Amino acid sequence: MSSDPQQLLAWLLATGRHDASAFRALYDAAAPKLFGFALRILHKKELAEEALQEGFVSIWHSASTYQAGLSAPMTWMATIVRNKALDILRRLDEPLEMDADFMNTLADSTARPDDSLALSAQAQALAACLSTLEGMHRQVIGLAFFHDLSHSEVAQRMSLPIGTVKTWIRRGLEKLKTCLAKRGQA
Repeated sequence: MSSDPQQLLAWLLATGRHDASAFRALYDAAAPKLFGFALRILHKKELAEEALQEGFVSIWHSASTYQAGLSAPMTWMATIVRNKALDILRRLDEPLEMDADFMNTLADSTARPDDSLALSAQAQALAACLSTLEGMHRQVIGLAFFHDLSHSEVAQRMSLPIGTVKTWIRRGLEKLKTCLAKRGQA
């Protein structure tokens, strides 16, 4: 696809009028470069994909506000994706909101004997497997299962798109299942 600034401008202006085919062409032309940009900030493919997805959602919703006199189309879109990537970095630095005492007790091999007796081998295996997940993935699973929140409640609490929450929970559960199976606890 063309990355000619004039062609990008035409597609962006058409996207501002909610032309889905122009948006698709804009995505096809700009996504590889914007993905590379997000990847340089986030260093993880999965997070860069998330920034790109969130960026293009914003581009779709705000394309009608684009002002050609202020910046080139690629510069404007790169700024949106950069901001989404920085938002992700900020979210990654937030403290874990699930029951830290519960997780620490599960993961702590030096817990008091009465604490250890109360925890089954399955719970200890689950804690070990949970600790292998990335922080945000562990957090969405913790909120969904330990705090019994719906996917939409988790999305709202963490300021994430519902699709991202569902994907992270599904992927996290798959990783947990594999990890537990390896430990003979599945």
